[in-house]
Amino acid sequence: MDIFWAVIFFAFSTTITPGPNNIMMMSSGVNYGIKASVPHWLGICLGFPFMVLVVGLGFGVVFERYPHLHQLIKVVGTLYLIYLAYKIASAKPEHIATGKSKALTFWQAVLFQWVNGKAWVMASGAMAAFTTVAGIYWLEVSAITLAFLVVAFPCVGLWLLFGAMLKKILNRPLAQRIFNGAMGLLLLLSVLPVVRELWHYYFSAV
Repeated sequence: MDIFWAVIFFAFSTTITPGPNNIMMMSSGVNYGIKASVPHWLGICLGFPFMVLVVGLGFGVVFERYPHLHQLIKVVGTLYLIYLAYKIASAKPEHIATGKSKALTFWQAVLFQWVNGKAWVMASGAMAAFTTVAGIYWLEVSAITLAFLVVAFPCVGLWLLFGAMLKKILNRPLAQRIFNGAMGLLLLLSVLPVVRELWHYYFSAV
């Protein structure tokens, strides 16, 4: 149980801080409200721990053997995040009100974890830090997965709640457009470290 409480603090500190999931969650709360954003919220809270479990059970070994595959996923994920940043920044209140623009579905949020750079760092970092040679590996992986599952609901939920509270303040179309633009920019900035890493990977040797 010692590893569980240790990883709880790690999971809390990494899950509560700003990142693509939380920025998108807050933006969804502002634009669509809590009820419409629940599938997105559940997709994150269940999808990420599942990703942690799969990575812990050996999926990371595939990337160690085929590093180019991991880099390809990063490229696809980065392009998708840039696209999402544009969609958030350009979201018009009138399109949201008429249903032309909708919150992410449960499965979209689940699949998004696999192209989310921060999610990969968190999952692989947790496995590297909290699994031991002498320990019972499957039990340690289970404890890490459970810790992320426990903290995900309140941590991500706080960002959704904060977004829903802001919705009451940003009740004018102009204010909502400014907010969406700022959130799109923040999401884009969160991608820059991955872009820098990919640039060095592909072009530093050139």
